[in-house]
Amino acid sequence: MLSLVIAESALELVPVELQRHNSVTASARKFNKKPSEILLDISWHFAAMKGIKNEIKRGRPDLVHFSLLEACSIPLYYENKMNVFVHTIDDKVISLGQNVRLPKSYHRFIGLVEKLYATKEIKEDNNILLALKNMDFSTLIKKINPEQTIALSSKGIKSSYQKLAEEIKDNTCLVVGGFSKGQFADNTREYFDKMVSVDKNPLEAHIIISRVLYEYEKRIIM
Repeated sequence: MLSLVIAESALELVPVELQRHNSVTASARKFNKKPSEILLDISWHFAAMKGIKNEIKRGRPDLVHFSLLEACSIPLYYENKMNVFVHTIDDKVISLGQNVRLPKSYHRFIGLVEKLYATKEIKEDNNILLALKNMDFSTLIKKINPEQTIALSSKGIKSSYQKLAEEIKDNTCLVVGGFSKGQFADNTREYFDKMVSVDKNPLEAHIIISRVLYEYEKRIIM
């Protein structure tokens, strides 16, 4: 089965060192939560984030939302032909169950993820829809145990959506960065068998995901 990993995603709770910042405490009060219970979001916490490590790769949970909507709203996912994982920049992994209907509303999505961080699992009728575990990228790849791991990156070998789709085998792991700027870390790249660039433009993750998966779907479903 195909696996999709949205890696080093800009999805994390506000780190301890930022929880006393005015922008963080203000947004926490707005949503009636503790600073430790809310997601880091550059829209609210821009001032707090100035100068933090990996600043350009953090605080964009909206990108993860867009990417998951693209991946989990297509026949490939509905027909149980793809597993989806979110690996976060602080080494946590969210595993999605089958036929999960994610909220279209960004604010509802944020609330769901914040609940997931608190409870570690989201269930419905005893089925686990979402599960959160502490796990680095290398451990996730070992768990998936793919035949090949292909990453999408502007630094990769030039190709096309169609050519890449033809290379995808049943037990392939596709990796797309869940951040807005920057490149994969060295300790992530070492688990790639190949890095591929499928567009001359630096497109956002959800666009890459939708186009690659569509080309793959045409091969195995349509």
